[in-house]
Amino acid sequence: MSLSERHILVLDDEPGITLLCERLLRRAGATVAGFTSAAPALEYLRQQRVDLLIVDIRMPDIDGFRVINLAQELQPDIAILIMTGYGTLETAIRALRQGVDGLLLKPFAEGKELLQAVHLALEDHQKKQDASRLPVLRDLFQVTERLFSETDPERLKERILEAIRAQLHASKAALFREEAGTLRLWHGDSLILPVSFLEEIVQEGKSLLVDSRTQDPDAAAFLQAYALLSAMFVPLTRHGETQLYCAGRSDVPFRAVDLEMFTLLARQSSAALENARLYAELRAYVREVEQSQRALIQAEKMATVGRLTASIAHEINNPLQALENCLHLAGHPELPLAERMRYFELAKGELGRLRTIVGQMLNFYRPAVQYELLSIPEIWENVLTLMKGTLEQHHISVETEWPAEMPKINGAKSQIHQVLLNLLINSIEAMPEGGSVRLWARVQNGTLEVYFQDSGPGIPAELQPNIFEPFFSTKQGGMGLGLTVSYNIVASHGGRLELIPEHKDGACFRISLPVLIPSDPEVQHETHLTDRGR
Repeated sequence: MSLSERHILVLDDEPGITLLCERLLRRAGATVAGFTSAAPALEYLRQQRVDLLIVDIRMPDIDGFRVINLAQELQPDIAILIMTGYGTLETAIRALRQGVDGLLLKPFAEGKELLQAVHLALEDHQKKQDASRLPVLRDLFQVTERLFSETDPERLKERILEAIRAQLHASKAALFREEAGTLRLWHGDSLILPVSFLEEIVQEGKSLLVDSRTQDPDAAAFLQAYALLSAMFVPLTRHGETQLYCAGRSDVPFRAVDLEMFTLLARQSSAALENARLYAELRAYVREVEQSQRALIQAEKMATVGRLTASIAHEINNPLQALENCLHLAGHPELPLAERMRYFELAKGELGRLRTIVGQMLNFYRPAVQYELLSIPEIWENVLTLMKGTLEQHHISVETEWPAEMPKINGAKSQIHQVLLNLLINSIEAMPEGGSVRLWARVQNGTLEVYFQDSGPGIPAELQPNIFEPFFSTKQGGMGLGLTVSYNIVASHGGRLELIPEHKDGACFRISLPVLIPSDPEVQHETHLTDRGR
């Protein structure tokens, strides 16, 4: 049985027993220090870390159980094996109460009895340590969840320090961070670490526990300066930045298990800090984007207001000037009455033009109206009746085709009428030499799709992306509000108005509106061919 890398202290007032234990344990690979008196043994424990204490219960100068108490105060992680020639039940019970890990009766005839007892004591001590870790790990997981739920870096640093103090019972806690190549205090207790000591910790990159047994003068000076019995340091490097977590105790020394817990807590804390930093950057980025969007929206609003104002000024100024000229000429008494009446008629026409312009602008921001069940074919017939004379005058024929089961929609009758009228007027203006208009519909996935196509020249591809913008017109003298008003009306009804670019002959628009109540299924398929002026 190999005991390599194990440091064992033997204390027995019988020199023969001490020498025997030393010889057997060294042969098994352990590092052994043997003592026959308690005072030098305890001093040795103050200076050196020991894995196992083998101690006799009955000694002339001090009771073995007293030695165990003092040893556990000096080194909380030490395993204990007691030797006694008086194996009574009372002794066993007392040993259990003091956390002793094994009991060996003297005299032992063979060396294997000692080695077996040593191995069992070390294994039992390890099991006790593992069992003690479970509740600590459970608490650590809960703490980690709370740390990761905090996304504010400043509050998170304070929570990390609170967790270090609470979980490790630390009297001092501090976070250090590398700034300009030097580790500086980031948050926590104002602890000053020697530069050489700091550099050594960072270069090693390993967690470190120091106590009164340390041989490093800087570490000893640090403990003395802050009245600490022990301190722990965990250096971490993440994305090229070095952090150092520090915890100190002034009442009882830290144990090896505390260093393990501290290392885990530090790693989780570092990840939580990185998470909070990224979240803070994301919040800042989102705020910048929101501010940029608000600025863009405001700029677009101002630009829209500017274009609207310019358009209004331009569109109204022309008829106003013509109106002024007509009234000025009509006021000349030397003109014949018939000539003056003609100027009055021209002025009246310009007033009508002004009224039309104002009406179109009001339609651009049409207020909400009450919705009702609508029949698109009925509205279209009204539009055709209204435009009958104009269609005949321009030699334009209209073909209408509806599906057999034509559903109704929920909407504002005057607004849907306005959409169909605007599309028809645009087609008439696009075909000054005559042509045809075709209207058909279909129902697909709960949506009524109405298609409006004319045989005009169509809309050039480079202009198609802009046709629904306010004040954009493909016709000379047009205001560019007809399609914009129509688009907004259809959108307010939960639908879409779009140009179908793949149609080569003329312009083809699609109006998509949600279907609410279907019509009578017995309605037969109808095709209306209306020749308007052909």
